[in-house]
Amino acid sequence: MLNSKFVHLHLHTEYSLLDGANRIKDLPLRAKELGMDAMAITDHGVMFGCIDFYKACKANDVKPIIGCEVYVAPGSRFDKVLDKSVKYNHLILLAKNMQGYRNLCKLVSSGFTDGYYYKPRIDKEILEKYHDGLICLSACLGGEVPGHFLNGQDELAKNSALWFKKLFGEDYYLEVQANTMKEQYLVNQKLFKLSKEIGVPLVATNDAHYLKKEDAYNHEVLLCIQTGKRMSDSDRMKFKTDDFYVKSPEEMMEYFKDVPEAIENTVKIAEKCNVEFEFGHTILPNYDVPEEFESHYDYFKKLSYDGLHKRYGEELSQEIIDRAEYELGTISKMGFVDYFLIVWDYINFAKTHDIPVGPGRGSGAGSVIAYALEITDIDPLKYGLIFERFLNPERISMPDFDVDFDYEKRQEVIDYVSKKYGHDNVSQIITFGTMSARMVIRDVARVLDFSYAEADKLAKMIPNDLHITIKKAMEVNRELNDIYESDERVKELLDIAMALEGLPRQASTHACGIIIAKEPVVNYVPLYARDDIISTQYIMTTLEELGLLKMDFLGLRTLTVIRDCKELVKKNRGIDVEFDSEMNDPLVFKKWQDGESVGIFQFESQGMTNFMKELKPDCLEDIIAGVSLYRPGPMDQIPRYIANKKDMEHAVYTHDSLKPILAVTYGCMVYQEQVMKIVTDLAGYSLGRSDLVRRAMGKKKLDVMAKEREIFVNGKLDENGNVEIPGCVRNGIDEVSANKIFDEMSEFAKYAFNKSHAACYAVVAYQTAYLKTYYPAEFMAAMLNSFLGNLDKIPVYVDECRKIGVEILKPDINKSFTKFTVEGNKIRFGLGSIKNVGIAAVDSITSERSKNGDFVDFGDFCERIYGESVNKKCIESLIKAGAFDIFGKTRSTLIASFETILDTVGYSKSKGNENQVSMFDLYTDDDALQKIKYEYIELPEYDYKEFLSIEKEMLGIYISGHPLEKYKKLISEKTDFNSLIVQKFYNQENDDGEDIIEDNKVVKIAGII
Repeated sequence: MLNSKFVHLHLHTEYSLLDGANRIKDLPLRAKELGMDAMAITDHGVMFGCIDFYKACKANDVKPIIGCEVYVAPGSRFDKVLDKSVKYNHLILLAKNMQGYRNLCKLVSSGFTDGYYYKPRIDKEILEKYHDGLICLSACLGGEVPGHFLNGQDELAKNSALWFKKLFGEDYYLEVQANTMKEQYLVNQKLFKLSKEIGVPLVATNDAHYLKKEDAYNHEVLLCIQTGKRMSDSDRMKFKTDDFYVKSPEEMMEYFKDVPEAIENTVKIAEKCNVEFEFGHTILPNYDVPEEFESHYDYFKKLSYDGLHKRYGEELSQEIIDRAEYELGTISKMGFVDYFLIVWDYINFAKTHDIPVGPGRGSGAGSVIAYALEITDIDPLKYGLIFERFLNPERISMPDFDVDFDYEKRQEVIDYVSKKYGHDNVSQIITFGTMSARMVIRDVARVLDFSYAEADKLAKMIPNDLHITIKKAMEVNRELNDIYESDERVKELLDIAMALEGLPRQASTHACGIIIAKEPVVNYVPLYARDDIISTQYIMTTLEELGLLKMDFLGLRTLTVIRDCKELVKKNRGIDVEFDSEMNDPLVFKKWQDGESVGIFQFESQGMTNFMKELKPDCLEDIIAGVSLYRPGPMDQIPRYIANKKDMEHAVYTHDSLKPILAVTYGCMVYQEQVMKIVTDLAGYSLGRSDLVRRAMGKKKLDVMAKEREIFVNGKLDENGNVEIPGCVRNGIDEVSANKIFDEMSEFAKYAFNKSHAACYAVVAYQTAYLKTYYPAEFMAAMLNSFLGNLDKIPVYVDECRKIGVEILKPDINKSFTKFTVEGNKIRFGLGSIKNVGIAAVDSITSERSKNGDFVDFGDFCERIYGESVNKKCIESLIKAGAFDIFGKTRSTLIASFETILDTVGYSKSKGNENQVSMFDLYTDDDALQKIKYEYIELPEYDYKEFLSIEKEMLGIYISGHPLEKYKKLISEKTDFNSLIVQKFYNQENDDGEDIIEDNKVVKIAGII
């Protein structure tokens, strides 16, 4: 039973994108403050925020009502012809129960998948199909019934209302709103009359778009951001009154004092609505196993043991059997057998269809069963990886295999999954871009008529921190705070920007997340569609809370590089590349030792290169540690790690019992798994509980840590006085040392890295280093091909080619293909990387070459290929790039001559068309025509500087030489950083793993201005 006198049933949150300014977190608090214990969400055409709204309301003892303001097409939702007089009508739908929720999901989804035309539209046909469990309100002035009244079509208004009444019965209401618009007053009066005439009850709403009356101006700015207008524009979209806020019950009751039933009905409707979501369960899709197996577990176990024998041989050690049986039992008890089978199945598909799969990602590599099933490709026993870090029997949570696939072939795996489980049962996942501090300052500045320079200056005062807010920026940037305090215009801008900061700005598709459901996804959640991509309307974390299976299908560019390199080696040398399983080749480690890490996965930055040169790694464990240590926090351990490796006498252990655990990292704590092993081996914890301790330390849960310190040191007895956890003291470790070890773990744990993840990425790093060691030309060609068009990366890799003795050959019209190719130990520049030369042009050139042989000379090329896809601009660029140098003419000669030659070719191709006349018609002798065709304006080559400048304009790099070549040694001695790193710092675009330049640091760079 509700205590409210009034309930808001028409309300827009931040998920009415760039229209609703109500933050979900504020709404239930405001409702309680105003004495309301129920509230609805009715965003425009979407349900993006429904679950967040539901949870926020529940957390504050406010009853959540799930709804949507849908758009209804005047005819069929499939009609996409614009009728400017009526595009769509508004309608409020509220879910009474879970059937109503599911029907609302179907309706809202159809608006996107079937009816999208400017807006996501449903129609009356589908409304008839999915109306059960829903309450319907006639909506605002944009509704069908009010719209007819506004147009003076009272009879049509009545007929429309009768149609909805017939469909919804007692769950249809005529909506009257509390604002001072003249049109609203007129419509309200007509609705009062119609209600009595046809027996449809009234309901009062306020179409709240913002929280308080004083927020109206901020809302107008938000609308300007949406529409690209300025506040000074006379034709901007704006609400006619400032009444569209969350009004108090008293305000609403006063406005509708003559029709109190309209207020009372809000409470009656709220009491009818009882949607309850279930969280914390798991809905796995059905996985079909072969008929000969009695259960899914039997099949799973068979696959697992087949894999164990393949990995470890026919005779399995007791250690392997014990570990496998423990994992199998845990996976079965926790209900994740089908989860493992589903992951195994699509990875097996990829591997049997020549789609490269990464060796693993995240903590999943700690499972020996995952290794047996070839879900992962690193031996957890050999590298001391822990299963409980992935799947903890003492903390029930969904396992999470994130899988890397070949960047170019990832979609093939997604298509396979869609086909296997049903296209309707698989969906991509939505994500939202929000108005960040810098972005919202620029947006608001434009709306308020600030100049670009003013906006840019203010925006750049915000530190480039992912979690920075304008308020925090003013605390750390004195200059920004001073301008805020002294300049009224800036103060207004920043106040509005802070009010809008963090609101969602646009929806897009998550880069890698996929939902696989037991039934059509729309039975669980609403769908969104844009650009033919269907995704859920809820974000990834919400979907997981609802129990849906989320899988991450990541595209890793490096796997594409590895595949391309292998194919080039096969083509160039006839060798099928196989990586050594032991990963202990001294020549491969020499790449790191010598600082030749350009192109090596995760090790390309200068800082990482220097770290490896000093460390001198000679085993994969060093590479794993490198991945883990080179990041903020653990970097402090690097000097100690290097010193201890060089001389283990430097290693100091707080207690000898730490040696077996920390010896692999030369006495340093590097991994989360080491924390778990310390807690387990020294104090007698179970591995499951040790993971809980590790989590508490990582999150600095001080109350939990204080409790665990006592247990770690002195142990724990059960209720019968029996030893449950021995503790360090019982295991022979003195109390002082035990406390010191706990302190060290606590300090380290907040930075500790997951060894399973680091080990997987170390494997990929080793593979790239292996390819660079033994197949340098093929590897660098694959690297160049992976960054086609990237003018930052291409010069870096070309420079590396030169350093390691791999010559880059200029493009050749008879030898080049679309991409970079390998000729012996040299790399040929690809035609597809030349400016103004499109893929269609390259396809025409290579196709003609394949059919009719190499081009004999420039004229032969023009005769055979000049046309629609290979135009004058394209040929000019090919000349400037050096693609025709093989024909013996200078580039300047061809530039001076090519247009005349092309005109002649064009004439020859059109000869016989009597309607076309050109200067060449003056010649009747074909021999004379032939002579003109091949007549060149012979010129000396461009001077060296101009020659290189033109070449770089076309290729993005210098190939034939470099203007600063003779100054290279001097530049290297006199500079600190290359210009690329400085540019990235200036643009605040540092990639993960890139070196970071300190703010205000003076640096020396050199280059051409």
